[in-house]
Amino acid sequence: MVTQPPPSLADVPHRIGLGLAALGRPGYINLGRERDLPPGRDVAAMRRRTHEVLDFAYAHGVRYFDAARSYGRAEEFLAEWLDAGGDRPGVMVGSKWGYTYTAGWRVDAETHEVKDHSVGVYDRQLAETRALFGDRLDLYQVHSVTPDSPALTDPVLHRRLVALAGQGVAVGISTSGPRQRDAIRAALDVSVDGRPVFGSVQSTWNVLEPSAGPALAEAHEAGRTVIIKEGLANGRLAERDPRLDAVLAPVAEATGASYDALALAAALRQPWVDVVLSGAATEDQLASNLRATDVRFDDSQLGRLVTELAQTPAAYWDHRSRMPWN
Repeated sequence: MVTQPPPSLADVPHRIGLGLAALGRPGYINLGRERDLPPGRDVAAMRRRTHEVLDFAYAHGVRYFDAARSYGRAEEFLAEWLDAGGDRPGVMVGSKWGYTYTAGWRVDAETHEVKDHSVGVYDRQLAETRALFGDRLDLYQVHSVTPDSPALTDPVLHRRLVALAGQGVAVGISTSGPRQRDAIRAALDVSVDGRPVFGSVQSTWNVLEPSAGPALAEAHEAGRTVIIKEGLANGRLAERDPRLDAVLAPVAEATGASYDALALAAALRQPWVDVVLSGAATEDQLASNLRATDVRFDDSQLGRLVTELAQTPAAYWDHRSRMPWN
């Protein structure tokens, strides 16, 4: 029985959301974590940091918060914050299933997460997510779908997902890898009894890796919500880098924008984007990210960022795969 229609991120007042990949666990591949995170990175310290950033985000208009089962304790930290905060109107909670966190709260773990898009993992992880959020879960996404994922072909899973949508939880996918375009287009074709299964797509798009853009435009045209992740390329577009400065520095100087705000503004300017995620690990980072909504640049400046900085998908994802967990 349908209890309510699935929510829409088109309703959130701020187009920047907060992703918790960098806050919910001690190790991740973002640059600068040794500088950004509290000493020791024990559970209590990371919980305090997460709640501080969540408080700052909400106070500054952010209403969409994005977690995942594999983000360490991100769901737990977010649920605790929701429980402690009383009435916070407008909050929308998204999470993802399909990866299991295996690092045991260690930065030096040999394996940090294990991918499995089977029905059994879906059933287990949905129960775990529901135990934390109850009926506050608004969006549940298949985590990092690639063209070979069974999430695109398993009819039993598809019926499970349609049933979840019937309970008022929006269902979507996130994508990763050099073939994001193929995964997005395949997802648009998945249906049960003529009903599309996936109502949203969360993909990597940034000025170094814009290849998913045409497929995301098709998703938007087909009525899907589009969420952008990794707009700063795991910190590569927030740090000074001689290989990027020749393009970024003149535009930053002309607009008065920091590199991070400029990069997120480039994503916000795409006409098919609904929400762009910040992956901030500190209040200062988030404050800087949020200034992206105020950046004003012309089409030629935006075009220069994309055309001169874009890498091939293969080169971008190879570089990302070699970034160390730190």
